[in-house]
Amino acid sequence: MSAAEGPLVVGVDTSTQSTKALVVDAATGEVVASGQAPHTVSSGAGRESDPRQWWDALCEALHQCGDAAREAAAVSVGGQQHGLVTLDARGAPVRPALLWNDVRSAPQARRLVEELGGPKAWAERTGSVPGPSFTITKWAWLAEHEPEAVRATAAVRLPHDYLTERLTGLGTTDRGDVSGTGWWASGTETYDEEILGHVGLDPALLPRVVQPGEVVGTVRHSGDLPFSKGTLVAPGTGDNAAAALGLGLRPGTPVLSLGTSGTVYTVSTRRPADPTGTVAGFADARGDWLPLACTLNCTLAVDRVATLLDIDREAVEPGTGVTLLPYLDGERTPNLPHASGLLHGLRHDTTRGQLLQAAYDGAVHSLLGALDLVLDADADRSAPLLLIGGGARGTAWQQTVRRLSGRPVQVPEAKELVALGAAAQAAGVLTGEDPAAVARRWDTARGPVLEAVERDEAALARIAGVLSDAAPLLEREPEDPH
Repeated sequence: MSAAEGPLVVGVDTSTQSTKALVVDAATGEVVASGQAPHTVSSGAGRESDPRQWWDALCEALHQCGDAAREAAAVSVGGQQHGLVTLDARGAPVRPALLWNDVRSAPQARRLVEELGGPKAWAERTGSVPGPSFTITKWAWLAEHEPEAVRATAAVRLPHDYLTERLTGLGTTDRGDVSGTGWWASGTETYDEEILGHVGLDPALLPRVVQPGEVVGTVRHSGDLPFSKGTLVAPGTGDNAAAALGLGLRPGTPVLSLGTSGTVYTVSTRRPADPTGTVAGFADARGDWLPLACTLNCTLAVDRVATLLDIDREAVEPGTGVTLLPYLDGERTPNLPHASGLLHGLRHDTTRGQLLQAAYDGAVHSLLGALDLVLDADADRSAPLLLIGGGARGTAWQQTVRRLSGRPVQVPEAKELVALGAAAQAAGVLTGEDPAAVARRWDTARGPVLEAVERDEAALARIAGVLSDAAPLLEREPEDPH
């Protein structure tokens, strides 16, 4: 047995590229064991993964945790948002899951917005204007391109729903993750049957939306898992809502997350409804809201530029004349699904380090452009930005965010915040506590604060000017090669 002060809980982060599991002491927040296993994602026009590999990765990550996982009293799964998982009558995947960063459904997204009242109506109804990342647009794409897959589908799930269901045998989701589908009405917190009817999706195929703090079931007997039979299963949630729990966020505290995608978000007591579509009006996992803006291109895009230049990702050099918009996968904020990377201002004396710094600037500019829209009008604009995600510990990322935001930056020492948030959610179902309060008790946001520096207004104006002037190029749809 472990020497933990309290019961042990497991928090899971099933992300785009891997599944991680943490075994955490519910009393202290100490991580007593961890495990991780990778996923594969298709390349080319789409971004797809076989959901069964998420389960295999979860089993492998839990086995790496050893005996500590067997002692756990509760488990919760945080997962990548928006992914469309289609299951047949036996619970097996009909086809690989369409992931959040698969933007082939851009035409369907535009059509759905037009057909059901326009952006303002969507924002008021669902909290968000659906873009090609949203699950509903992926379902519409599937219905148009693979109608046989739609006919074979007996259940529709999100990635975290899929793993939770394999743990419990029950089809459930939570308000945080379902708020990113496009078929959940944020005002009434119910499935929107008119929207579902419009895209031909039977509500009976969808999971039950459980309440925050509800025990959704227990781990059913499975030889694949090291859990004890009867281990409680918490609702789980989307990755950003889980990270908000993991930080113990209070309303108004801004977060900038640097991962495969980049996100800016905060907790708000006001239900968001941004008619421009820049801010997604997600729910959080507790009962409040999580207004969020997301970019497709963040650490992965900048690392790709460093690789192309054959230099280390930290080998940046200051420069004033070159602008790089690193939209290597299209872009979501700004909404440019067909865009590619764009370089402007190249000269004979431009260095590789300056090109790399320009890639950082372009990525951070996209995120900061949405920050004011994410925050409520009465939010403290001088409060530190919480910098999290894989890039948060990179000096070049930290300095770029400081220089372009003009705000102090705090870098929490805690790692794996999505898994920690899921663990706090699991602890909450054991103790009845608010999981955000659990995380604050664990002091997960503790970390150094980097002082504010003067905001680089010249760089911001230059990037904005290039973005505006290049709009016709960035908005152009690719030509059909046939």
